[in-house]
Amino acid sequence: MNSSSVKISLNKGKEASLQRFHPWVFSGAISKIHGQVQEGDLVEVFDSKDNYLGTGHCQMGSIAVRLFAFNKERIDTDFWKRKFQKAFEFRKKVGLIDTKNTNVYRLFNAEGDGLPGIIVDYFNGTAVFQFHSIGMYLLRNVFSEILRELYSENLKAVYDKSEETIAKKSELEIRNGYLFGEPQSNEILEYDHKFYVDWESGQKTGFFIDQRENRKLLSHYSKGKSVLNAFCYSGGFSVYAAKSGAALIHSVDSSKKAIELTDKNYLLNSLPAGIHQSFVSDVFEFMQGKENQYDIIILDPPAFAKHRDSKHNAIQAYKRLNTEAFRQIKPGGFLFTFSCSQVVDRNSFNSAVMAAAILSGRNVRILHYLSQPPDHPINIFHPEGDYLKGMVLFVE
Repeated sequence: MNSSSVKISLNKGKEASLQRFHPWVFSGAISKIHGQVQEGDLVEVFDSKDNYLGTGHCQMGSIAVRLFAFNKERIDTDFWKRKFQKAFEFRKKVGLIDTKNTNVYRLFNAEGDGLPGIIVDYFNGTAVFQFHSIGMYLLRNVFSEILRELYSENLKAVYDKSEETIAKKSELEIRNGYLFGEPQSNEILEYDHKFYVDWESGQKTGFFIDQRENRKLLSHYSKGKSVLNAFCYSGGFSVYAAKSGAALIHSVDSSKKAIELTDKNYLLNSLPAGIHQSFVSDVFEFMQGKENQYDIIILDPPAFAKHRDSKHNAIQAYKRLNTEAFRQIKPGGFLFTFSCSQVVDRNSFNSAVMAAAILSGRNVRILHYLSQPPDHPINIFHPEGDYLKGMVLFVE
């Protein structure tokens, strides 16, 4: 593997964030590129006094370099193996590998595991790649071989699902497909709950692993309750609620395909047929006129903002959505509310929910602050990785 790199020099005073181990170099911080560089090339970054700061991949856009090393070392196959081995051992330490009741987890969480631009999810023998940088994408076959060595017979297939995340950023001809093997099964187990995962055509890598612990928490509150699972996607919260004894569950999503997946997962767990109904509907419209019908409402919408210029509109959408939920929920009910918009920080989301509580006129208490689980670690030097924000609220 070629470990040669191009040198990039920064403007004076632009080295501070890298000295604090933040992994992004913005294009405006660059003073000079020494030589020719293409998208995905290996680059070394230096300050204005020619002190080495880090090594990463060059990319087009406002984030010009994503760093994965802050010490000078050879970037070869052994380097990548060490990164993957470290991530694997970390998942072992937090109890996610070789467990009887769960066989799905995130193996690599981009900046959270020190490799910006790559996500790897493990689904009961199938690893699914999703790349967000050209530099990492060009290493996909190397990474696939490393996984085969790491998992041995426990890895049946490797699927690359980067067409949606890379195609717009590159002139490369990118198509989703298997890099190795064939999947043995699309069924996974999460805390003894069964789910069918459609990584080939489902959202993101096929299943929202990041809500695992929050789904488990819902089980604590669901017995005998009427539950609305809004933006349900594959019905994860619905399955947990039913299995823990909910009296009524309504699953709502605007996508017909998502509702079909929800119904499939409900049947997969042999749950009581009479207590669950699913609806293809806009969530805002569905909640109208449902006063005092639900003891628990779950709001887990898709990202309302993917760019900073849409942050204000996203905050307004969160406020509107939560206001409606506060108005509809039964007195003494529980609201599970989430944001997965990275550009909407935790304080902004909490403020939007508080504003919604004020508008609704309800008395609200915070029971839990929620986040992403340990297999979606947040690099303390990269606070942007804290993307999943949530609260459990008691509404009087």
